[in-house]
Amino acid sequence: QVQLVESGGGLVQSGGSLRLSCAASASGGISSVNVMGWYRQAPGKQRELVAIISAGGRINYAASAKGRFTISRDNAKNTVYLQMNSLKPEDTAVYYCNVDQLWVNGMGFSYNSWGQGTQVTVSS
Repeated sequence: QVQLVESGGGLVQSGGSLRLSCAASASGGISSVNVMGWYRQAPGKQRELVAIISAGGRINYAASAKGRFTISRDNAKNTVYLQMNSLKPEDTAVYYCNVDQLWVNGMGFSYNSWGQGTQVTVSS
């Protein structure tokens, strides 16, 4: 079973920074991870893309994240990060980690895995 464990959320004032982390793991070990990304869901709104990064380092950001957020990954650790700067109250949401495809040793491909979510609250 694939697990995505997120950390780094919390309460921060407007203009502040937070760094989210998400580590992928499986009991048999993971050989490869394709696209890793961050999504968020604010109360009463649909889940939306924040940023994604491919295994080769290709990155896409939502317009709201460009210039303020930086996504990165450590392939050796199967971990993706989201550095969030200049945070605004409208960034308040539960942030979810996602992996579109990964290879679990002894099991094969696993698709569309999600973390449990981490709350980010930005006060004005």
